[in-house]
Amino acid sequence: MAIPAFIPALIVSLFAASTTFAAISTRPGIGAIPYASGTLIGTTFRTFAPNATGVTVAGTFNFWNATSLPLFAEGNGYWSVDVANVQAGAQYKFVVKNATQTLWRNDPRARDLVSSIGNSIVYNANSYVWQTTNFNMPSWDKIVLYEMHVGTFGIAASGATPASFDECSAKLDHLVELGVNMIALMPISEFPGDRSWGYNNSYPYSVESAYGTPDDLKEFVDAAHARGIGVTVDVVYNHLGPNDLDMWQFDGWSQNGLGGVFFYNDFRAVTPWGDTRPDFGRSEVRTFLRENAMMWLNEFRMDGLRVDGTKFIRRTAQNGVDIPDGWSILQVINNDIDAVAPGKFVVAEDMDLEPYITKTTGAGGAGFDSQWDAGFYPKIRGAIITPNDNDRDMYSVRDAITFSYNGSMQQRIIYTESHDEVANGKQRVPEEIAPGNAGSYFSRKRSTLGAVVAMTAPGVPMLFQGQEFLEDEFFTDAVPLDWSRKATYSGIFKLYQDLIRLRKNASGSTRGLSGFSTNVFHVNNTDKLVAFHRWQQGGDLDDTIVVVNFSATAKSNYRIGMPRSGLWNCRFNSDWTGYSADYSNTLCLSTSTSPVAWDGLAQSALVSVGPYSAIIFSQGNVFRPQDLNQDGQINAADLTVLLSAWGTLGGIADIDRNGIVGGGDLSSLLSSWGT
Repeated sequence: MAIPAFIPALIVSLFAASTTFAAISTRPGIGAIPYASGTLIGTTFRTFAPNATGVTVAGTFNFWNATSLPLFAEGNGYWSVDVANVQAGAQYKFVVKNATQTLWRNDPRARDLVSSIGNSIVYNANSYVWQTTNFNMPSWDKIVLYEMHVGTFGIAASGATPASFDECSAKLDHLVELGVNMIALMPISEFPGDRSWGYNNSYPYSVESAYGTPDDLKEFVDAAHARGIGVTVDVVYNHLGPNDLDMWQFDGWSQNGLGGVFFYNDFRAVTPWGDTRPDFGRSEVRTFLRENAMMWLNEFRMDGLRVDGTKFIRRTAQNGVDIPDGWSILQVINNDIDAVAPGKFVVAEDMDLEPYITKTTGAGGAGFDSQWDAGFYPKIRGAIITPNDNDRDMYSVRDAITFSYNGSMQQRIIYTESHDEVANGKQRVPEEIAPGNAGSYFSRKRSTLGAVVAMTAPGVPMLFQGQEFLEDEFFTDAVPLDWSRKATYSGIFKLYQDLIRLRKNASGSTRGLSGFSTNVFHVNNTDKLVAFHRWQQGGDLDDTIVVVNFSATAKSNYRIGMPRSGLWNCRFNSDWTGYSADYSNTLCLSTSTSPVAWDGLAQSALVSVGPYSAIIFSQGNVFRPQDLNQDGQINAADLTVLLSAWGTLGGIADIDRNGIVGGGDLSSLLSSWGT
């Protein structure tokens, strides 16, 4: 029997009777914000549509009726209404009317979406119960970043991509084992389709639906924090979309056929990715971006941001015309963060070697804490991928090591691999060194030589996912990491572990690597060797010497200057056969100085370094992993340290480096008891 025509209208009228709404909402917030006040529950809907003649909300709660739930004009371009009995999980869209059009639009501030072409979903931002409430992010001088692409880092149940937040959470113990302490997530806002790098996001407030829900992301951050690992997120404010972009001509108005109220409508709209640069001069757009940045830091408890392509925020791409409103929005966002969330680590990707990016706003700068260093990676990559030793430029290596922004080591992020440098026509470093044979001797040797420099030079070091086990695929969002390489190149993985421990001063013997002072005192462009000194205050367990041999020829009894007299202990030797059985195992022994002036220093010493190898020295008690309190003796004090850490993940008490403090560590300590 056919349903009578009046039934749908009757259902809508009955819904309207039970779903009360007032006029303009007096509740705060923009988008769809659930509320509960006593016995009153519902959702506030608010959106910006200054050129609309009317706005309604339609959804699963009113059978997608386009007229039954009007929003009311606030007189400032915003429209709002409180709708009772609409709860989290309800799907909705705004219906925006002007003189000639009726436009069904997703919410620009949608907190959740079915997909980039699906419906907006009401989300309760307070629903997740955090489990880790005492996380303290690492001090900036100890940060080791790990750039991660969610879709390819985790192992998806299907074996394909994309992986989910949950599947990435399952691999977090790998990062504990490696020793990194800060994940740098590539963009995770909703983008068209299920696979992308994320830099084409269409809904900055919504988490990519293919990766999971907002609560899934919070659970990922929670799990990372429980393991002592911070998380930063990449945000894209220089453009939006351009596909699946309901913000485009949102209320029907535009000029010059461009994007309308949220975008520039003149030459400033043009970016390398489409004509969708936000209008940084419009107060509503500035609020949109400011509140988005704070959402990640406050609600999702991110420990920092990376702001993508800031030079395309502060100036046009095609003719380099400055956009003053773009510069000022960067300043305002950083001022907001400093005021409300001090201590968060906010990074710019500007790539123009511009020191004002990381100057304080009070000094006229943009106020970022750090920026990706466009000068480091081409110099160091050039030195390690160049086939002929004679063509390696040690002066360029020196310049890469010593460069700084405003005299601060923390103001630059340094790396040899990033998502951009292993794609866009470029390969992973091992593949660049030996095309088709990324596991070769030369690839292993020289790629890790670059990692040594990145981990020991002044700056905040960063790895790109898979670098620690010689991933050889150029980066694409469709190919997951080859996790089998971790076992194949377990020695290389151990090398990265050891480098990271030294960089964080986990053993207590290389404090200088996180210090602010650097002196590249030895540059031999003939024999292709560089040596430099890092220190914080100086002295035992602080002054650190790094010697890097960029040639295929081992150096024996090679004299270098030393900043202090006495015995220098070898803390690291990349030529050790424990890293690869075919290495030379050139002995890196303790060496004593003599009063022979060298390299402009009063003292010098003889060292030996293998082919394409690096060695690291410092003074003080020779480190033994069982000497947990670094007092030079293995006794009850060390046992106390170990027992207090029993069952925890990683850390200095994880002597055997299997990722957890347990019986193996106890056996190792007892075997050295009393020595």
